[in-house]
Amino acid sequence: MSGSSSQQIPEMNLKKVFKIIVLGDSGVGKTCLTYRFCEGQFLDKSEATIGVDFRERNIRINNEDIRLQLWDTAGQERFRKSMVQHYYRNVHAVVIVYDVTKPETFHSIASWMQEVESHGLLGAPRVLVGNKCDTGTVESRLATSLAQRLADKHGMPLFETSALLDSECDNVESIFMTLAHKLYSRQPLRVISVQGEQGHGVVTLPRKRPRSATSSEGCLCS
Repeated sequence: MSGSSSQQIPEMNLKKVFKIIVLGDSGVGKTCLTYRFCEGQFLDKSEATIGVDFRERNIRINNEDIRLQLWDTAGQERFRKSMVQHYYRNVHAVVIVYDVTKPETFHSIASWMQEVESHGLLGAPRVLVGNKCDTGTVESRLATSLAQRLADKHGMPLFETSALLDSECDNVESIFMTLAHKLYSRQPLRVISVQGEQGHGVVTLPRKRPRSATSSEGCLCS
């Protein structure tokens, strides 16, 4: 009996894992946003997501290791109905993305909200993201006031950003870090408009600004 203490299982340094699902129409830049956050740079070449694209990044909050798992879902209807349903399981938070230059992707938010609610995620923290602010003219982009009203209606913070521009890197960071801190603290998510380990197929880079963007073209990835 004296040897029983030697059989104790050593304490393991387990990380908290938060699953965040990223939704929105095809082509709004979901893949570019998750890639920018996890890799620290813009994804120059991308094809439309089929099913789900998975990335993750380790962060630290209050000296505790946290793992964020980002599930970038296909925007096409045929993939959502046949392949993506089970990826809603165990989701902790939701990011809904639209293209600020394509009003139809903004109008689709209502159907995405219905889908989120149909999977029992009505109480999950959510944020609304207007992507591709680097494209078009100010006059051709969806008015921030319209997006803010919709975000307020559903109790979501609104972010407007660009996955392409290095100058917007901090804003992309804020999207996912806002959710991470909310999930960590389990406190109500304040509705505000924000200004300004390697994983599976992911290399987490130091938080630095990579090469300057040389193109004004928007991200075409899902």
